[in-house]
Amino acid sequence: MSTHGATAFEASQHHPPFKCTLTSSASRHHPEVRRMSRAEGLRANSSQFTLEGAPFLILGGSIHYFRVPRAYWEDRLLKMKACGLNTLTTYVPWNLHEPERGTFNFQDQLDLKAYVTLAAEMGLWVILRPGPYICAEWDLGGLPSWLLQDKFMQLRTTYPGFVDAVNLYFDKLVSVIKPLMFEDGGPIIAVQVENEYGSYAKDEKYMPFIKDCLLSRGIKELLLTSDNWEGLRYGGMEGVLKTINLQRLSFGAIQYLADKQPQKPLMVMEYWSGWFDVWGEHHHVFHAEDMLAVVSEILERGVSINLYMFHGGTSFGFMNGAMDFGTYKPQVTSYDYDAPLSEAGDYTPKYQLLRNLFSQYHSEPLPEVPSSQKKKAYDPVVIQRHLSLWDSLHFTDKPHRSESPVNMENLPVNNNNGQSYGYTLYETTITSGGALNSKNNVRDRALVFVDRKCVGSFDYKTQELTLPDGKGERTLSLLVENCGRVNYGKALDEQRKGIVGDILLNHTPLRGFTTFCLDMKPGFMKRLMSSGQWKSDLRSAFIPGFFQARLFVDDPPRDTFIRLPQGWGKGVVFINGQNLGRHWFIGPQHFLYLPGAWLRNGENQVNTMCSRFMQIIVFEEQKTDDKILFSESPDHGKTIDVYKLPFCTLL
Repeated sequence: MSTHGATAFEASQHHPPFKCTLTSSASRHHPEVRRMSRAEGLRANSSQFTLEGAPFLILGGSIHYFRVPRAYWEDRLLKMKACGLNTLTTYVPWNLHEPERGTFNFQDQLDLKAYVTLAAEMGLWVILRPGPYICAEWDLGGLPSWLLQDKFMQLRTTYPGFVDAVNLYFDKLVSVIKPLMFEDGGPIIAVQVENEYGSYAKDEKYMPFIKDCLLSRGIKELLLTSDNWEGLRYGGMEGVLKTINLQRLSFGAIQYLADKQPQKPLMVMEYWSGWFDVWGEHHHVFHAEDMLAVVSEILERGVSINLYMFHGGTSFGFMNGAMDFGTYKPQVTSYDYDAPLSEAGDYTPKYQLLRNLFSQYHSEPLPEVPSSQKKKAYDPVVIQRHLSLWDSLHFTDKPHRSESPVNMENLPVNNNNGQSYGYTLYETTITSGGALNSKNNVRDRALVFVDRKCVGSFDYKTQELTLPDGKGERTLSLLVENCGRVNYGKALDEQRKGIVGDILLNHTPLRGFTTFCLDMKPGFMKRLMSSGQWKSDLRSAFIPGFFQARLFVDDPPRDTFIRLPQGWGKGVVFINGQNLGRHWFIGPQHFLYLPGAWLRNGENQVNTMCSRFMQIIVFEEQKTDDKILFSESPDHGKTIDVYKLPFCTLL
């Protein structure tokens, strides 16, 4: 252990975010909080950080509040503190906090103030990463899809439409986070300016604009930028500290950072503890011993570190992002990340190795490790009822009629903010068969039907199919799925979904479309579940459609993993109308995490004294089984070691 590391960290232990008085052993998890008077906050005026004038080594970890059920925030943060970390980092997803233009949500699961305050109660400092772009393997890097209604939109630039939207969002966001700043007695000691802009760098005026968005609204804490080795070539800004993102110490990355800003503290803002997964490939792992060797070396050099991720959680619903470096690859629902805490918050070998390492940087013993939460493999449930997609359409918003197909974002739904996520059904009339060509205008997949009989599909590889001949007028339907918008790279402006141009039949553009929005929001699911049109004769089940089962839950409810047998194909799973995420038989993910906290209550459930029935609904596109299984542990399938991947794939 380096002397510098020990000194800096021990100093940090004498400056908790709040002065906490524990009135009894029972109050250990909920200390009485009194705000301290403050000197100066986190500073980067020499080769090491200082906090309130004392040397400070940042040992951070990322946990995204929007990927963890609120009922489990405390559990995850206690485990972070017990591992020996002193700083929590989190992104802030604009697209969740402003789902419609001018409509903000900072409540319940999105209560950022409560999350940051809870971190302070745990004795953790906070580094906030508010974007507006966050990457994060999150749809459109956290940017709201309604920005794309403007066909000239230039995201992450000083394009007036983007600037105006950012200003309105930051007016609201900063009003929430400003009282949580160190200067005001809160735990936030630093704020990141945008995210990895050096890899985008389309507008030299953009980063100064984002910096000013923070400063002009009264943010006075240390400002940081975060880039990979390649992105560090971007010029940077005066008064903003550069940090680096990496997984291995190849190519002298840390020395390169030091050369970029001499006599400044060094920090790895994202030390990638694992990696994310995409559909159709193996589950990524990063062996614990390989990870520990790099973390140890970073700390021995006296470099501050943030583990990305410490706990990955879940990209519930339709919120996953995608990669596209020539080939579009949507990411899976699980954000396990092979992190020190698993998707369900369980300890992994990495956790204990890191705890042993970090304990060397403490002058006092670490807190006790909280007990693990129990899991349960509930009994299998059988499908009881079904409802075809076609019978569900009258539960959607009023269909939109247009001559040419309209992309999701520009549909006049959701108070004219367009459709953000899910599926969109396009229908028109045809009078002949022949060659149907998507012209690569389907984003991202489409099932194609003639008179409600599936005749094929479109995706990025398959762009033409033959429609059967028939007599008279027939209905052509295309059920298009938005599989997730790209979250990283220079293609952000091209992420409109649905049908984004003409579809040709025998070289002639189709016209006269009726379009249904199937974003499967809670209101739609509530109407669906209360419908009297469900059918119990499974022999007449129609694909695509909705399939319903009832899960018996006795107290106390436990975390579990839903596993759909190979008889199922592709779709989405809901519990009491809440979207758990996508399933797809191609893997690697063959399970969906179901938090026990979500089994405590909900609408459309039948309660008895100490038990309840919960509704599980599977929307299925391709094929069905008659049952749903449960497991105490996830099945990640085949794995691949990220340390053996080419270095360029991790940039």
